[in-house]
Amino acid sequence: MSDRPRVLSLESRRASEMETLIRKFGGEPTVAPSMREVPLSDNSEAAAAGEDLIARRFGAVVFLTGVGASAWMDVLEPAHGRDVVLASLRATTVCVRGPKPAAVMKKWDVPIAYRAPEPNEWSDLVDTLDGKHGQPALDLRGQRVAVQEYGSANLRLHDALRDRGAEVVSVPVYRWAMPEDLRPLEDAVRGVCDGRFDVLLVTSAQQIRHAVETAGRLGVREAFEEGVGGVKVASIGPTATAAMREEFSFRVDIEPDHPKMGPLVRASLLAEPCPPAE
Repeated sequence: MSDRPRVLSLESRRASEMETLIRKFGGEPTVAPSMREVPLSDNSEAAAAGEDLIARRFGAVVFLTGVGASAWMDVLEPAHGRDVVLASLRATTVCVRGPKPAAVMKKWDVPIAYRAPEPNEWSDLVDTLDGKHGQPALDLRGQRVAVQEYGSANLRLHDALRDRGAEVVSVPVYRWAMPEDLRPLEDAVRGVCDGRFDVLLVTSAQQIRHAVETAGRLGVREAFEEGVGGVKVASIGPTATAAMREEFSFRVDIEPDHPKMGPLVRASLLAEPCPPAE
């Protein structure tokens, strides 16, 4: 029997890369995809927000993900034309949360007015808008601000923008669904209940929500929660950590300095557990 730590990851989009990283740092990987991105069948809200964008009714637009930015373009381009959409974005104050939406804006040649520093959380973006990272503060009083969502709306971000005087317009472009093949996730949940893993890696809040939902559907939620308490839990960043702690009262042992998969795996397999800063 291998003496390497048994590592469970719930990664979906980059499952193969995660498996490779776990092996590289000495772990025995089990990667159970926990979710998939599904475009919203009814894009009326995204389309309506697009009308407002074209009419220059937004003081600022916030892009939280690269996939979401591209998905919104897919909704708007057939109705308005790509050049018109891009011209409207270039005439609007564009704010991005992290490197992926920033890369999309670069590809589109859309200037970025505000970009959150690492760890690229919503709170880092708010701090940037407040002028805490070297740029002049953005006055949001009386401004309509479009927020491109991912999965469920980030209500804490909405509240922070409203506290600064903004009218927030949510732009949902896709939602998180369960994976089409549930068997790997179900087996992973049972494995946590049975003590088959030493380390649990969480790279998004929605992963743990789907794992808990699956445990409930299988009738093993209590056993799953006890099992999570018996492994080393590593969270990729503050948003996932907050969900683990606040929604489910799970302990989080490790949060890497940089919110990326490589540092996450390295910290979980090569470092002693150390609680992230509150």
